Amino acid sequence: MSEGSDLPRVGPKAAEDEVPSGRGTRGLTLRAMLPNAITAAALCSGLTGIRFAVSGEWKLAVIAIILAGVLDGIDGRIARLLRAQSRFGAELDSLADNVSFGVAPALILFMWALQDLPRIGWFAGLAFAVCMALRLARFNAQIDVDEQPHKSAGFLTGVPAPVGAGLAFLPVYFWLETGIDAFRNPIYLAIWLGLIAFLLISNMATLSWSSIRPRRNIRLEFLALVGIAFGGGILLEPWWTLIIICLGYLALMPVGLVRYGRIKRQRAAAAQPAPKPLDVNSLHD
Repeated sequence: MSEGSDLPRVGPKAAEDEVPSGRGTRGLTLRAMLPNAITAAALCSGLTGIRFAVSGEWKLAVIAIILAGVLDGIDGRIARLLRAQSRFGAELDSLADNVSFGVAPALILFMWALQDLPRIGWFAGLAFAVCMALRLARFNAQIDVDEQPHKSAGFLTGVPAPVGAGLAFLPVYFWLETGIDAFRNPIYLAIWLGLIAFLLISNMATLSWSSIRPRRNIRLEFLALVGIAFGGGILLEPWWTLIIICLGYLALMPVGLVRYGRIKRQRAAAAQPAPKPLDVNSLHD
């Protein structure tokens, strides 16, 4: 997540499914290690993105972060599928997310354009990395909290970590596709990064996968559209596809606010006490 994928989930919590060995020691089964191994791979992918950025290979740097997001999106699902969740896995997942989606994007974007404005650019990168860490810390602190209004309604609080990293690279997608240097302007990039940092730690309700429910009469068309977008789009026009996904997510944010506001009003109306029945005898008095 992690949330994230966090569009969102509760981290890979891969259990230390310990089994006794012949000499009384305890070890981990492959089933328990698999989700954590995927999380470690996501961490390595994020760090490798920094290595590509140092070499000026911007396409590979962005692809490495995207790959980290894909791995982050499957490790938790595999952990739940294998019933291999644990607190250790959740903590490892958050630490990996902080590096792959907070530290790595901040450094990559600084080397890509923000270093042309050293002080403000570095401050923008720091703000993004710090807000990512704060978001993940808040997420971990709320794992065991029963009362979560957004979660109980099928929404998230703020922008998930992988989505935040993807949105931060939106100017890079435009630049890679068009080659227009205006997208590499450090002032505009610093402002954009500050906006995404704010969305990460904001308290606004955002859509989750569970809250997106296509109507029955358009489900086949919806599946076809998703298949075309992620099959043909990612393979043939990856940068335009990523641009459309990011812009689509931003366009859906007001929809999430409206839908959650409606649910919030319904809950408030249901919580109000029923009016007391009129006492007919008091009217005669």
